[in-house]
Amino acid sequence: MDLIITKTLVIPSKEIKWRFSRSSGPGGQNVNKIESRVEIIFNLEDSKVLNDYQKAILKINLKSKLVNNSLCLAVQEHRNQLLNRQLALIKFSSIIRGALNKSSKLRKSTKPTKASQQKRIEFKKKRGKLKKSRQKEKTY
Repeated sequence: MDLIITKTLVIPSKEIKWRFSRSSGPGGQNVNKIESRVEIIFNLEDSKVLNDYQKAILKINLKSKLVNNSLCLAVQEHRNQLLNRQLALIKFSSIIRGALNKSSKLRKSTKPTKASQQKRIEFKKKRGKLKKSRQKEKTY
């Protein structure tokens, strides 16, 4: 089952690794025998679908979510493995789509206004006077 990110980007199922484990939380008698927790692992470096530019953008925008250049996503919201798999695919595709579409806005450098400069200098002078008044009188 291939994962459709955009009209032009489709990740083949062989590039996505699945891992299943027992989910925490309620589940009654099934909690100790059914592996409903789903984990998706997608290695950015080994991907043949993504070009170098897309890989670089994903590395920058997903740097907090990457572990060893792999995007890992775990879902355990439902008691059913199939529902968790579907939800994981939806979340995974939205994360990648959002990271690829995210445009980093560059800060336009500006100069401080005259009023803000004067305000800053007045504050510094006021603060200096306060500190000066706390000092002991110097006697020579």
